[in-house]
Amino acid sequence: MPETGLRSAPRFSIIVPVFNVQGFLRACLNSLLAQDFADFEVIAVDDRSPDRSGEILAEYAARDPRVITVRHEENRGIGAARNTGVDRASGDYLLFLDSDDTLTPGSLRAMADRLAGAEDPDLLLFDHVRSYWWHEVKPSAARELLAAAGAEVFRPAERTEFLQMFAVVWNRAFRRDFFVDNGFRYTDGLYEDALMVYTTMLTAERAVCLDHACVEYRQRRHGNSMKTPGRKHFTIFEQYQRLFEFLDGRPDLDHLRPLFFERMVSHFLFTGARESRVPVGDRPEYFHRAAAMYRRHKPAGFTPPEDVDARQFQALERGSYRAFQALGLVNRTRESGRQRLRTAQGAMSRRAASVSYAMQRRRPLDPGLAVFSAYWNRTPSCNPLAVYEKAKELVPHLHGVWVVREDLVDTLPDGMDHVVVGTPRYWEVMARATYFVNNVNFADHLVKRPGQVHLQTHHGTPLKRMGIDQQKYPAAAKGMSMRKLLERADRWDLSVSSNQHSTEQWERVYPCGFESVDAGYPRNDVFFRTGSQEVLDIRARLGIAPGSTAVLYAPTVRDYQVGYVPRLDLEKITRALGPDVVLLVRTHYFYDQDPRLQQLQEQGALIDVSRHSSVEELCLAADALVTDYSSIMFDYAALDRPIINYADDWETYVRSRGVTFDLLSGRPGETPGVVATDEDELIEAFRSGRWNGTEAGELRAAFRARFCPWDDGHAAERVVRRTFLGAEDPSPAPLPLSERTVAPSPREAARRVEGAVLTGPAEHPSGRPDVELTG
Repeated sequence: MPETGLRSAPRFSIIVPVFNVQGFLRACLNSLLAQDFADFEVIAVDDRSPDRSGEILAEYAARDPRVITVRHEENRGIGAARNTGVDRASGDYLLFLDSDDTLTPGSLRAMADRLAGAEDPDLLLFDHVRSYWWHEVKPSAARELLAAAGAEVFRPAERTEFLQMFAVVWNRAFRRDFFVDNGFRYTDGLYEDALMVYTTMLTAERAVCLDHACVEYRQRRHGNSMKTPGRKHFTIFEQYQRLFEFLDGRPDLDHLRPLFFERMVSHFLFTGARESRVPVGDRPEYFHRAAAMYRRHKPAGFTPPEDVDARQFQALERGSYRAFQALGLVNRTRESGRQRLRTAQGAMSRRAASVSYAMQRRRPLDPGLAVFSAYWNRTPSCNPLAVYEKAKELVPHLHGVWVVREDLVDTLPDGMDHVVVGTPRYWEVMARATYFVNNVNFADHLVKRPGQVHLQTHHGTPLKRMGIDQQKYPAAAKGMSMRKLLERADRWDLSVSSNQHSTEQWERVYPCGFESVDAGYPRNDVFFRTGSQEVLDIRARLGIAPGSTAVLYAPTVRDYQVGYVPRLDLEKITRALGPDVVLLVRTHYFYDQDPRLQQLQEQGALIDVSRHSSVEELCLAADALVTDYSSIMFDYAALDRPIINYADDWETYVRSRGVTFDLLSGRPGETPGVVATDEDELIEAFRSGRWNGTEAGELRAAFRARFCPWDDGHAAERVVRRTFLGAEDPSPAPLPLSERTVAPSPREAARRVEGAVLTGPAEHPSGRPDVELTG
């Protein structure tokens, strides 16, 4: 709880502007709320973020009164969001934290102690570290400068070395009265930090330093506005013009003009040399704008310092773009990019089995051609198959072609068009298709052409760590190249999400430029479109005796083990549960068929469904699910049937693979039902009835609400309309949980069918009874 004491206002107001950061926002807020110094408020300003950041803010505000949310009715930019935060703030000091960065542990305590010891200076300058997506952390360039300052209190205008620190507002704290009384306001557009830093530093009378890395500055691979090219980067000229207008009103600071002039010109050169900021076509205009600023503000007698390239300064002063080009600065980053492209194309050419692929890519795209694949070119299944089937209905002109392994061609349904990897038609289809749909990644040799659209459907909700998070878990990464992984993910245009948890995880662990389609999982639509007789027919095909309780046991793969290692004595379990319970066992698809399971099946102890073509049918047939950490639990939760987690190696799994939340916590929304950590506990859970008791039901309801918010039978339609028909918002809107009609449980299905036989017509295929059924 906040350390309020006798204080009427918090010590810190932490202002967090929020826009399109749902994958990072929780980490930011958690880093604040976990601080051991609690006398603060968080002013989170939702700058009309188009993602679900606003929902995350509302969740945190409801949980902790220190989190105060403000929402802009229209997007106004980071400067305006910070101004809104300042207007709402009541703390002694203002901190500005970007919503994709985090505060390190103990930072607020260290700041508070330093400020108290210095009797509340105008500014506190503190250290930071840079955190990269490959999990490297680097110290800042100011570390030694801040350490050398010790306990000194100084006037920043008299200490020019501090004026050359990284010019951002999140590596310093501002006394609120100093900030407000001097009328400081953020301006519109990019590079507003530099203007604010310089003007506040030149105005402050008392500043101190803190030798503590308080902020972890996330170097995002994608999504940083500074790394998005466009004319918005021309705002840099307006910001520096404002700075020199400020200096015009302060003749006492004339001696600092050469310093700020050099900083301005160096900033212009740095920005203009990067294609990620100024596109090649805009560079001549950018150069001439920079040259005009150079001539307008050059101090008398200025000479470039020794540590810069004087030739670049001279070219700007002359206003000669041709001379500037001759220095090679403009072309340097472009040439390196071209070289990288040539290298990638050369490697692709060597991998491609047919020269015809390059020739086919010269032909126009076929707007009606779509390529589908699932699980590394296995038999059509999962989300891609559900999307394929719905596309045939809603987009009849679209022709879908499946990529399959040669040894699986015989498993395809009649009439399903397909290609085998490496064949001439394969290269033609991959070159000319407009749409690509997969639940994993397509092969590295695929070259994405302009106009092609890639839909990544995924194949599970991530309990385990995925993407760049796997770097911390060698057993999970197993030599995987993260750079290649992200290059494959760079091809994604759209990413299907089954719930908000997945959306946030995918955006964070795959830092690429895709758009999230919050639609639910298409493969789960069948759970809402299956009737009673169909449920019973599936059970009959599987060999489940009428009246039996079918328990689906579906464990996940263990990265720390080689091959399939049974976690349960299945013979003991089936014997203990008795003849009325039948165990359906499905091993992970990474494993080969297990001989012991086949033996137990022959003995009648269980049914081995490891090679059954549809996991969705297995879920519909089962009265309950026993799993460990498999993502099947999130899908099965949509059916609202009992889930039992057998977690005998939880701590080992967490250490070897990592998890995104504590499955065993027992908290609503995290644990889906009963948890067993050994075989005896599992047996007891069934014998006592706890597996289907009231407490388990309450946990299951909370878990379902969190992880099945969009699964309502229309997920495939939403995905198809967004991908192939260009709908801006996925439609139709998901039905509320209370209005969904899910497939009946096997016991209810039997009751309905028996009742229908007695009373007349059975039911609508959706599972909704058309007549009143009797017992």
